This record gives sequence, structure tokens and C-alpha cells, in this order.
Amino acid sequence: MSVGTGADPVPLPPGFETYADEALAQAPAGGPGKNGLLEATFAREGEKPTRLLRDHVKVPYHLTGTLSSDPAPGLTTLVAQEPTGGIVQGDRHRMVIDATDGSRVHVTTQNAAKVHSMHSNYAHLEVSLSVGEGAYLEYLPGATIVNEDARCLQTVSVELADDAVAVVWDVLVPDGLTDHAPFEFDHYHARVEAEHDGRLICADAVDLRPAERDPRDPASVGEYEVIGSLYVFAPGGGEQTPGLEELVDGIADRLEAVEDTHGGVSRLPQESGALVRVLGYREADVTAALREAWEEIRQGTLGVGTPADRRY
Repeated sequence: MSVGTGADPVPLPPGFETYADEALAQAPAGGPGKNGLLEATFAREGEKPTRLLRDHVKVPYHLTGTLSSDPAPGLTTLVAQEPTGGIVQGDRHRMVIDATDGSRVHVTTQNAAKVHSMHSNYAHLEVSLSVGEGAYLEYLPGATIVNEDARCLQTVSVELADDAVAVVWDVLVPDGLTDHAPFEFDHYHARVEAEHDGRLICADAVDLRPAERDPRDPASVGEYEVIGSLYVFAPGGGEQTPGLEELVDGIADRLEAVEDTHGGVSRLPQESGALVRVLGYREADVTAALREAWEEIRQGTLGVGTPADRRY
């Protein structure tokens, strides 16, 4: 059993193979209305604004065009909408973003991903990002709110050319949409993998199975609840690639200034970028810490700050 629709599917993480064999009482997994797709290709000519060249959307995804209000020159913003009640069992949602050479793109979502309780199967949120030579791409979705008994698989794959920069984050809120204790879901697995010229530069996962191991273990989340991860991929050198040591030091200084969170930053192998992890009690605090890291990345790559806070 595998995930993904490419030529070389990725094997399902342990535990999800069993879920995949479970039939649904309603529409089959990935069936009509459950097989969401959003494809978007961006291009930029010289110093002109980045344009959305092509898009293809299937329910439950929805698009209403792009925005050009970002302070970064030439950068365009895409807000993916999902006008449904949330993510349910058997959902398979896929987003494919292609930022061609020289383009500048910010991709986000209109709201949080609300993952509801499940009785069988699982939900998969899959994202594929391609970043061309000299391109800059941000994928910063809203938080993932995971309800009790939910099984949620999130996979993000990033392909980078030379002098490309990609920024990706994920925020897990584990106390769901009802009145229950945190970490009462069945399984949450969020994996991020990145390649540069066919060479793996990052493979990281947050894998929580509360019935097998208590996330409150001091070696895991400990006293905290919300988990935030941010990845900046900047391999291959080039004008827009920040000095890694300076970037990591700057992020570390900013994280220390955010109250009620515990965070750290480390370099990725082969000097290809950095990974930030933040723990906190509230989603707002963790997101604030990630925004500080994002601000440092923006200043080092684009020379401008982040756009106004629109409650990511």
C-alpha cells in the first residue's frame, strides 16, 4: 500500500496500511466529493509580477484568483479555500504547486484544516511543491486541528532547483473541536521530504500514536500541547540564498523572545537549509514564534518583512 499519485508512490507509514483496508459505509475512500485536487502553475517574466498561468480545482478545493498585496516585489499570493465542514474519514486531498524559474509565490489556506472523528479508514492531505531555478515559494497553511479518534496523514514533498528557496510550516492543534483532552486522536503523521537535483536533503516526520506512546512523555511533547514546525530549504547557493549560519543565529534569537513557547532551530544536512520546531500551550503563541522565524527568513532572502498577520 502506498500514498501519492506519482510514478514512485511513497509507502504508507506504519499503522496506516491497516486503516486503508477498512471500508467506509458511505462513499469509498477517495470517491466523489472526497478526492480534492488543486493544481496551480506560476511564472514570472523579469521583474514583472508573478502570474498564475494555469489552475485546475476539484471539490472540495476552491479558488477565487490571486492577491498582489504582499510587500515582496513580484510576489503573488494564492489562498486555497475549502468551503466544507472539514476533513472526514476517507478524504484524499492533493495540492500540486509549480513555481517556475524566477517566480515568487505565497500559498496559504483560508482557515484551519479541521480533522473530524473517524470510525474507519483515514484522511490524507498531500502537497507536492516544485520550485524552479531562482524561484521563491512559501507554503504556510492554517493549523491542523485534530479531533478525537481521528487518523490524519499529511505529506509534503518539495523539489528544488539551484538557487531556489522554499519555506514550509505546519502547526498541530491536538485538542480537536469538542470538549475533550488533548491527544485523544488515533494517529497523526506529518512528513516533509525535500530533494535538490534528485538528492534527498530533508526527511522529517512528526508521528504521534497516543495509544502506543503518551505524547506527554518528556522525550516527546512533555507539558506542551501545540506543535509547530517550519522548514526553510535553500540549497545550491545563489544570490537569494541566505548565509546559513547567520540565518540560524537570527532565528534562534527571535525564538527566545517569544513567551510561553519552547523552540529550537538546527541546520539541515549539506548546508541546505534549516528546521525550526516550536512547542507551546496555545496555537496563537506557536504561530507567533513561527512568524518570527519567517520574518528572519524573509529579511535574509527577499529583503522585506512578512505581510500583515491575517491569522494563519
